[in-house]
Amino acid sequence: MNLTLYAKMLKVHAKSISSYAIGSALYLLLIIGIYPSIADAPGLNDLMESMPESFLAAFGMEGGFQHVSDFIAGEYYGLLYIVILSIFSLMTSSQLMARLIDRGSMAYILATPNSRKKIAFTQSLVLLTGLLIIGLTTMLTGVIGTELLIDNKPFEAMSFLKVNLVGVLLFYAISAYSFLFSSLLNDERQALGISGLLTILFYGMDLIGKMSDKLDWMVNLSIFATFRPVEIARGTVEIWPSVTFLFILGTLLYALSIILFSKRDLPL
Repeated sequence: MNLTLYAKMLKVHAKSISSYAIGSALYLLLIIGIYPSIADAPGLNDLMESMPESFLAAFGMEGGFQHVSDFIAGEYYGLLYIVILSIFSLMTSSQLMARLIDRGSMAYILATPNSRKKIAFTQSLVLLTGLLIIGLTTMLTGVIGTELLIDNKPFEAMSFLKVNLVGVLLFYAISAYSFLFSSLLNDERQALGISGLLTILFYGMDLIGKMSDKLDWMVNLSIFATFRPVEIARGTVEIWPSVTFLFILGTLLYALSIILFSKRDLPL
């Protein structure tokens, strides 16, 4: 790793990372804050029972929200968390590699006495640092927020931490294939477009598969099948197969990105 490049790039992206982290924390606090009124609302369970089972299953609401951790997992980690971290992973990965290649800035970085592998590895660490900061900020906000805003409501802290662990590893893998495309392509918009299309495809397959019995096989083809926030919060699913798979997949994709970038021809 090149410490000078790492510090420089981290400074360049500090505002973006902070914005995503603060935004994620504020959205989560909002979800936590409205939980008491939702939990005590009369007729809520009747309303949920009237909804189609396939719709409830798609968003992990088939068992209702008996615990605050269930509610947070379903209402925040089931959608908003995915949107925020997806945008960060896709945008930042394309900016760290493809944008520099597209604008010719990479040539100046490569002119320094550093190998391509070291440069690519350093850029990947910037991306992972941002992802870790957002993930930790979100997790700490959830723990502290429920302690301050929720009274006499059961909160499974360990289950909540497991949700965050799998969530961060999911985007470790998503950011890895985004970084791979960014390392291989010269056009920033093309790298962003392919990564975004693949992510939307994965999410769509997961959503459709959960809503349709005839198409349930599509779930198994989506990377989002590894992330079941409500089931993890309820302790009804074993997380370690997903943790192992996502960690290995992300590590291999990052390693492949660095190797291929070091061997490819770059435009002058």
